[in-house]
Amino acid sequence: MILRRVQYEAAARAVGPFLAALDDWRQRRRKRPARESPFAPPLESLRALKDMMMVHYLSGRYADGAVPVAWVTSGFPVEMLRTLGYHTVYPENHAAICGVQRIVPALSDAVEAQGYSRDLCSYVRSDLGSLDTGRSPVGRLPRPDLLACCTNICQTVLYWYRDLARRFDVPLVLIDTPFIYGEPAPHQTRYVVDQLEEAIVVSERVAKRPLDREAFSETVRLSREGSDLWGQCLDTARNRPAPWTGVDGFFHLGPVVALRGTEACNAYYRTLLDELKDRVSRGIGGLKGEERHRLLWDNLPVWYATREITTLLGSQGFNFVCTTYTNAWAEASSLIDPANPMESGARSYSQIMLNRDLPNKLRLLERLSREFAVDGAVLHSDRSCKPYSIGQIDLKDRLARDLGIRTLLLEADHNDPRSWASELAANRIGAFMESFS
Repeated sequence: MILRRVQYEAAARAVGPFLAALDDWRQRRRKRPARESPFAPPLESLRALKDMMMVHYLSGRYADGAVPVAWVTSGFPVEMLRTLGYHTVYPENHAAICGVQRIVPALSDAVEAQGYSRDLCSYVRSDLGSLDTGRSPVGRLPRPDLLACCTNICQTVLYWYRDLARRFDVPLVLIDTPFIYGEPAPHQTRYVVDQLEEAIVVSERVAKRPLDREAFSETVRLSREGSDLWGQCLDTARNRPAPWTGVDGFFHLGPVVALRGTEACNAYYRTLLDELKDRVSRGIGGLKGEERHRLLWDNLPVWYATREITTLLGSQGFNFVCTTYTNAWAEASSLIDPANPMESGARSYSQIMLNRDLPNKLRLLERLSREFAVDGAVLHSDRSCKPYSIGQIDLKDRLARDLGIRTLLLEADHNDPRSWASELAANRIGAFMESFS
């Protein structure tokens, strides 16, 4: 136990930062041939982002046996776990890395051979396939002591985490958020608060320590601050030209997902925000050339084809300046109150976009479209995320009818390239761009 804790701390505080610095040095010395690209030079903050996530996953290799480990869904109220000293792992975040590295087909094949359906979310298949094959772009994930699941993003996570609980034989805590039609009723908030209190009891038992309520409030404060800072970063794209692209946002989202509620996360977003503001002041955009058209992206990214899609659009001056996906980690921050962490946590985690009705999503799309002055929208009809994709045909028609926005419904799977037809997508994107002529 003591040796493992030393290894964990060394990986987080010394070895990880050293290896990250060494990798940065090698990258600077490596001479790569110039690649034709419609994008401006990458943000300098990207190096810090890579370093932060590298250290997070490297220290995670030594977390089990050193500190309590929790695997959590992206929408789980992580602040309680952070305060109790858990090292948190987000299988969705890890699955996205697998998608970028294009190893999902092999991982999916492994679990589909056992009878798991290809119609399952590709994040689930990526995660279970990584467990079964031992393949991971980050080396290994620590064994969980606790599984923490919240149904505010979908019901699939419940069955996914039940499967994980069976495999690891560890406790599973569930926060079941009632679907919100209109505005939440008091009894719905109370229902979630009661579950948060129950989750704390289980989490304390596994961590073998009580929750310090004062420290908990401080973690909640950090969480709100981080979400606010992330929202400010996103808002810089209201400028013309936008200082970065929506796809940049997909990757810079990592800390607010995986490290939410930490000062390290917030420090990173202060650095990123300063750089984005500097770009705005100097008129530097996310595209090299003129930003002719500004687009909204709805749904998860197509992780393995983001460069392909955005390069095709960017070469003609089309830039994604806002996305509903990246906005999701900023939109509910105003509901978070460090002085009342339980009730405000119940409200904020219940009112994320995926847990609310279609009229709410339409209002969100319309608001983002106006605030970011978009004239086009691409709605990703995601084979793997049905809750996110439901109603998109109606939403597409309303955006076109009410706001005069040109729209494209692009079919794909956010993580599995076997459901991607590159030539067909290119033809549809090409026709979409021609409609602006």
